[in-house]
Amino acid sequence: MTEKKLPHWDLSPLFPSLDSPEFQSAWTDLERRLHALGSLLDKHEVGPRPMHPSDREAFHEIKSAINGMMEAFTPVRAFVSGLVDTDSTNQAAQAKLSELQKMFLAYERLRPRLTAWLARLDPKAVDAGPYTLLLEEARVQAEHMMSEPEEILAAELRLSGGSAWAKLHGNVSSLITATVGGKELPITAVRNLAHSPDPKIRKEAYHAELAAWKAHEVPLAAALNGVKGEASTLNRKRRWSDDLAPALFRNRITPKVLAAMQAAVVASFPLWKRYFAAKARLLGKPKLDWWDLAAPVGKGEKRWTWEEGAGFVVEQLATFSPSDAEVAQTAFREAWIDAEPRVGKRGGAYCMHIGGGKSRILANFEESFDSVSTIAHELGHAYHNHCLRERPPLLRTYPMTLAETASIMNETIVVQAALRTLPKKEQLPILEADLQGAAQVVVDIHSRFLFEKAVFEKRAGRELSAEEFCALMLDAQKATYGDALATYHPYMWAVKPHYYGTDFYNFPYTFGLLFGLALYQKYVREGEAFVAKYDELLASVGIYPAAELARRFGFDLGSRAFWEGGLAVLGQRIAQFEALAR
Repeated sequence: MTEKKLPHWDLSPLFPSLDSPEFQSAWTDLERRLHALGSLLDKHEVGPRPMHPSDREAFHEIKSAINGMMEAFTPVRAFVSGLVDTDSTNQAAQAKLSELQKMFLAYERLRPRLTAWLARLDPKAVDAGPYTLLLEEARVQAEHMMSEPEEILAAELRLSGGSAWAKLHGNVSSLITATVGGKELPITAVRNLAHSPDPKIRKEAYHAELAAWKAHEVPLAAALNGVKGEASTLNRKRRWSDDLAPALFRNRITPKVLAAMQAAVVASFPLWKRYFAAKARLLGKPKLDWWDLAAPVGKGEKRWTWEEGAGFVVEQLATFSPSDAEVAQTAFREAWIDAEPRVGKRGGAYCMHIGGGKSRILANFEESFDSVSTIAHELGHAYHNHCLRERPPLLRTYPMTLAETASIMNETIVVQAALRTLPKKEQLPILEADLQGAAQVVVDIHSRFLFEKAVFEKRAGRELSAEEFCALMLDAQKATYGDALATYHPYMWAVKPHYYGTDFYNFPYTFGLLFGLALYQKYVREGEAFVAKYDELLASVGIYPAAELARRFGFDLGSRAFWEGGLAVLGQRIAQFEALAR
C-alpha cells in the first residue's frame, strides 16, 4: 500500500449530509413524485384492460412522470448506498437506506398494474418510438406475473426476504478480518494479498481467508439459502420454465445465444490449461495452487502507485477517445473514486450512476497493474453513463450483457497500451495480468454459472448447509479448471456478493468480455471512424435488444463462430505468454 492515503470518494456534490436541508428537500420531492404517480395511474384507469383511444396521451404523461421520479430517485439512492457501502457501521445511513427501500415500495406496488396496461398498448397507436421495446417486454412480463395482490405482497416481503438477506451478507462480510503476518487486516486487504510476489504471504493469506469465511459460514449460508429460496419460489409461481429463463429475458438474449457462447467457452478450456501450466512453470511449481492464480510473474514486475496508474489510464484512453479520457480525468480530479480498502467497506469494485451522466466508483486498490486495469474497467462504466446522459431513465436501463461493453473496451485499450509502450521486461507481467483477468471471466465465471445452476436445482427441494455449498463450489471449479490446479477455493460462494443480489449474474461478464473484444477488433480495423458508432451503441443499449445492436457491427450472437473469434484473440495472447515465459 502507498504511504500516501488512497482517495475516498466525495459525495458532497450530491448532498452535504443525511440531515441537510438539501437532502430533506430531495427526499420530500421523491415522496411527492411517488404519490403523484399513483394518482396519475388512477386517473387513467391503468390496469389489465383493453386499450382506450385516450391511452396515447396517457402513455406519454405516465412515462414522463416515471422518468421524473427515477431522476429524483437516482441521487438519493446513490448518496445513501454510497455511505453504507463504504461504512457498514453507519447506522444512520443503514436506517435511511431501509426507509428508502420501503418508500420505493410505492412504485413496486404500481408495477403489476402498469405492466399489465403496457402489455396491451399498441406501440404505433401510442407513438411509443424509442419506448417500443418497453412495451414488447411488458407483454412477456405480463405472461409471467402472478395476480396483482400476489405481486404487491411479493414486493413488500422482499424487504424482509431477499433484500434483507443480501444486506446481511454485505454487512457480515464487510466486517470480517483475518490475521496475516501477525497483522489483523480487513478481508478485502487479505484477498488483495493474492497479488503478493511472496508465495509464503499468498499461501498464508489464502488459509487465513478460508478460516475467516468458515468462521462466518452459518449466517452467510443462511443468506444464500434465503436469496435463492425466494427467487426459486417466485420463478415457479410466475410460471417461468426454469430459474435461468428470467435471467435470459432480463439480459435480452435467447437460450440459443447462451448455448453458443458457452459451447465456445468449454471448448477453450484446453487453451487455458496451457496458460495455467506456463504460469506454474514460471513460479517453479508442477501445478498452480489457488493462491497462485493472481500471483505476479516476471522479473520486471513493478509496483503501480495510484498516481502512476491514474496518469497512465488517462493518457491511453486519450488515444482512443478524447471524451472517454476527459471523463476519466474528471473522475480523478473530482474525487469520484473510493480506492482505499478498509474495515466496514464492501469488497470488489463497481461504478454507480449518480445523475447527470456522472458516476462514483468503488474500488479496493493495491499497487498492481491488475488494480490499474480494474480502475480503467470501472471508468468504462462511468463513460457509458456519460454517453447515456441525454437519455431519460427508462431508456438508459440496460441489461447486464451490454453493461460490460464500455468497461471491456477501456480495459483492453489500457492493457494493449501497456504491452505496446512499456519496456520489454514489463510485458510478461502485464500480459499475465491481462490473461489472469480473462481467465476469471472465461474459466472461473463458468464455474460460477455451474455452481449457481446446481444451487437452484437443489434449493428447490430444501435448504443447503455451508458444507454442501462448499462441495458444490468445488465440483464446479473442478469441472472448469480440471487438473490444472492443485487446490481450489470452496468458499467463493461466500466471497462474491453477486450471488446475493442478482440471479445468474455470471454469464453476462463472459458475454461482455467477448463482445467487447469483437468491438475492439473492429476499432483496430476502422480507427477513428469507429468511435462515433461506438458512442451511439452505448447510448442505445436501453432501446434495442443485444442481437440487434450486434448486427449493426456485423455480429451474429447465435453463432458459436462469433464467440470463438473473441476467444481466438485470447488464444493468441496465451501463445504470446507462453513464448515470453520460455
